[in-house]
Amino acid sequence: MEFKVLRNIESSFTQIRLYAIIFASVCILITCFSIWKSYSFAETQRQKIYVLDNGKSLMMALSQDASINRPVEAREHIRRFHELFFTLAPDKNAIESNMKRAFAMADQSAYHYYKDLSEKGYYNRIIAGNVQQRIEVDSIECNFDQYPYAVKTYSRQFIIRSSNLTERSLVTSCILINSVRSDSNPQGFNIEKFSVLENKDIRSVER
Repeated sequence: MEFKVLRNIESSFTQIRLYAIIFASVCILITCFSIWKSYSFAETQRQKIYVLDNGKSLMMALSQDASINRPVEAREHIRRFHELFFTLAPDKNAIESNMKRAFAMADQSAYHYYKDLSEKGYYNRIIAGNVQQRIEVDSIECNFDQYPYAVKTYSRQFIIRSSNLTERSLVTSCILINSVRSDSNPQGFNIEKFSVLENKDIRSVER
């Protein structure tokens, strides 16, 4: 009888020890999970930026790694430069205004190309002939694996005269480097070694 009692006591201690181990393990798991969630929550909160608008309203913005958006910003920089540089109206002030904004996004190579066209009378013919010129960027190839970034841009150039519409294939190349952001250069890039590889007529339609 005493043997049975001893065995029951030993079995009870074994069960209590097992329950204690299980309880301690559960507590450790809950503690670790709580700590992990706390750090995760704190990290999420650090990505939120609260901005006061003239001290009146509280706005929230989300911070993120700037490098994530660099390819998008690079393509937008290239696209905007081409729109400014190749969109022309038969107005000297409009042309000079567009060129001034385009030159803020590129180095001297863009200015030299503009100067070459100007000396050949290209812009004077645009004004005298009441010609409209616009561009549509089809695709931008940019190698982001190697810095500085090599870029090739494929576009269609439309030259609109009173008598006809001429469509041209325009292919350009350049090197893109990081630069300081400013009002005139919000993407923070600069175009170097700009050149036109192809500029040939595709079709001409009578109007």
